[in-house]
Amino acid sequence: MNTSDNQTNTIFPKGNRAPAEYFMGTAWVKPLVANDTTFNSVIGNVVFEPGARNNWHTHPGGQILIVIDGTGYYQEKGKAIQVLKKGDVVTIPPDLVHWHGASPDSEFTHIAISTNTQKGVVDWLQPVTDEEYYSLINKENR
Repeated sequence: MNTSDNQTNTIFPKGNRAPAEYFMGTAWVKPLVANDTTFNSVIGNVVFEPGARNNWHTHPGGQILIVIDGTGYYQEKGKAIQVLKKGDVVTIPPDLVHWHGASPDSEFTHIAISTNTQKGVVDWLQPVTDEEYYSLINKENR
């Protein structure tokens, strides 16, 4: 497949580059369903290049992640990083501080569903530090 057309090996195009103020590394976001007052949800396809991740953040109405390709990381504040693979589903309760992104050596793609958006879509927090991001690898190498 020609990657110069901004496509990946998934069924959705990569979309637009994610804002650098909320993402470390390169990530792409393709909106699939816009927010409205009928469904109160936002759905998007998010592609993270290896090593890319978003900042710590919360969703006032919660979020669901459906992994469709690659290997990724998901972490809730105060807990260990979870490794995510194709077919994994993560349900994130409202206002839970978390982050997600690609592992250092794999592209990672998920469908992100922000629910109950009448309460708000996302509240961005501080960036995930390298120490936090690499904590799983550092723990395995001890």
